[in-house]
Amino acid sequence: MSDFFLHLLDIFFFAFHTIFILFNIFGWLVPRWRMLNLLTLSLTAFSWFILGIWYGWGYCFCTDWHWEVRELLGYQNLSDSYIHFLILKLTGINLPPHLVDTGTALVFFSALFCSIYLNVKNWRNGYKKGDK
Repeated sequence: MSDFFLHLLDIFFFAFHTIFILFNIFGWLVPRWRMLNLLTLSLTAFSWFILGIWYGWGYCFCTDWHWEVRELLGYQNLSDSYIHFLILKLTGINLPPHLVDTGTALVFFSALFCSIYLNVKNWRNGYKKGDK
C-alpha cells in the first residue's frame, strides 16, 4: 500500500471518527437525527461492551483500524484511547488516561440516556412531521 493512500486513510479515519464521536454526543439534539443517533450509540456500545469481551474493555474497531494505518505510516500511538489521542493531537495537552476514560464514559452514558429518553418520548407521542 502506498504512503499516499495510507495518508489519505489516516485523514479519513481522523475526520470520520471525530465526526462519529461528535454525532454520538450531540446527535440527539436534532429531532430528525435521533433514531440514527441511537443506532450509532448502540453500535458504539456493542463495540465497547460486546466486542470488548474478546478485545478488551472499550474496544473500538474504528480506532483499531486507524491505529493499524498509523503504524504502517511509522507513527507510534501514545494513547490507549481515541479520545485521549484527539485531546493530545488537537490541544497538545496530555491528560491522565483515567480522567479521559472516566469523562468519556460519563459523556457517552449521558448522551445515551438523552437519546433513549427522547426516542421513547417521540415513539410514545407518535412522530410528528419533522421528527423522523
